Amino acid sequence: MHIFYGKVALIAYLKTIKSTNSTLGFVPTMGALHQGHLALMQRSLKENNDTVVSIFVNPTQFNNLEDLEKYPRTLEEDVKKMRGLSDKIILYAPSVDDIYEGNTMSQSFDFDGLENQMEGKFRPGHFNGVGTIVKRLFEIVSPTNAYFGEKDFQQLQIVKKMVEKHNLSVNVVGCPIFREENQLAMSSRNERLTPAERKEAAIIYKTLTEAKEVFKVKSPQETIEFVENSFRNNERFELEYFVIADESTLLPVEDKIKDKNYRAFIAVFVNSIRLIDTISLN
Repeated sequence: MHIFYGKVALIAYLKTIKSTNSTLGFVPTMGALHQGHLALMQRSLKENNDTVVSIFVNPTQFNNLEDLEKYPRTLEEDVKKMRGLSDKIILYAPSVDDIYEGNTMSQSFDFDGLENQMEGKFRPGHFNGVGTIVKRLFEIVSPTNAYFGEKDFQQLQIVKKMVEKHNLSVNVVGCPIFREENQLAMSSRNERLTPAERKEAAIIYKTLTEAKEVFKVKSPQETIEFVENSFRNNERFELEYFVIADESTLLPVEDKIKDKNYRAFIAVFVNSIRLIDTISLN
């Protein structure tokens, strides 16, 4: 397993292994790896000649300094997990300075309005930070295929839009959500939950699946009210938002239209820990 802490050495190594017909897979992460991350890596290893994984906690996509400081950093354990998966993984674990070269600032992006919904409303500047780091990593790694989990579905759509608008030669692949035994979407933030909170957080996906059934026979607004009522009297969980949106535009839905693809998005606080999830409504 090759490990690089600087982009110059990584780029030089990648030049030695690339050929005209070879493909390079890329899995960008912020570390604290779980089975969902490993599944992305497995898919990349299966579909490409070589695979790069990055571990970098990107400061420009955090609008909450406390969240940035508390984000789990477990590089040694992450390396063990990757070694257990394959010794062919190429790890890039840069410093902030290696990425930002002394100017830790976000670029400004226009994602055709995708950035203004849901996460964008509640986390100002978040998607400029995401766009900045993903674009920079794509420039460094120059992957053929890049793999992202669908839990962050809005992020996935934004990365696809960035690739389209900046004419980047990267194929962005969305991969299914991995869930814990109680169906809680796997997330590095889950490690900050107490065992009781982690168990009870099953309510998030349970409510999403119930909302999907309600949506079949009720209006979008009635479905939203059902979810809001489900959390209203729950002392442990605070609903930040529940939105039903068009999958392609991410705009909120007022009326159901035949042959449109709809998706539900949810963000919930457990104490100060913020969890998100999503489900297709079709």
